[in-house]
Amino acid sequence: MLNPHSGAPMYGLIAKMTAVPSRRDALAAILLASNDPMPGCLSYVIAADPADPDGLWITEVWDSQTSHKASLTLPAVQAAIAKARPLMAGFSSRIETTPLGGLGLPAAAR
Repeated sequence: MLNPHSGAPMYGLIAKMTAVPSRRDALAAILLASNDPMPGCLSYVIAADPADPDGLWITEVWDSQTSHKASLTLPAVQAAIAKARPLMAGFSSRIETTPLGGLGLPAAAR
């Protein structure tokens, strides 16, 4: 669906991040610590994978793919990435989506 503010499709990203062994909680804390605004971010959720003691799922919804890309250049995001990098073992899944709407998201334009 289209973002009601811009008319462009919303952008979603679902990724599984794996922490180095026994460091998932520390990695999650870093990812959750920033309260700095990320323009265009409509939802950012970090979840523990109950089947993988080192796995985290990151679910993001943005007003556009452009806003997501721009967020990666923000000083606070760059600092969080630098702090988290030693605790990251890698990514095993990455899926881009086009959110259709949902609780907490703006009503989609029709």
